[in-house]
Amino acid sequence: QQQLIELIRQGKSEEALEFAQDELAPHGEEHPELLRELERTMALLAFEVTGESPLAELLDFEHRQKTANELNAALLAAHSQPREPKLPALLQLLAWTQDQLDEKVSYPRINNIVSAVLEEEGKDTSASTPRP
Repeated sequence: QQQLIELIRQGKSEEALEFAQDELAPHGEEHPELLRELERTMALLAFEVTGESPLAELLDFEHRQKTANELNAALLAAHSQPREPKLPALLQLLAWTQDQLDEKVSYPRINNIVSAVLEEEGKDTSASTPRP
């Protein structure tokens, strides 16, 4: 669908129609929800100024981002990978663990997550570990 939207955005109506007929319409029979989205997208062609149509949200950056996120999630699921990246959760766990340890023991601490250098207690750097 996003490729069709990009063709419409570029004013390539003929190419958009061909692409919709050849690539997207055949899948509409198997997946009725795709057919509904295809119809919504094709409705953009009815307007001379697509940005002023009631479906102009399909042209927004947010729609592109949503499509990219859905595609990434589908690819990750197809490869049995989690949908969300692990790094933010691990950084939050690091911050929480260091907070817990600060109350109990002295230890080499990671104060700067960019360099990830272990520093002796009491030293501080400008880019500290993010707090959850």
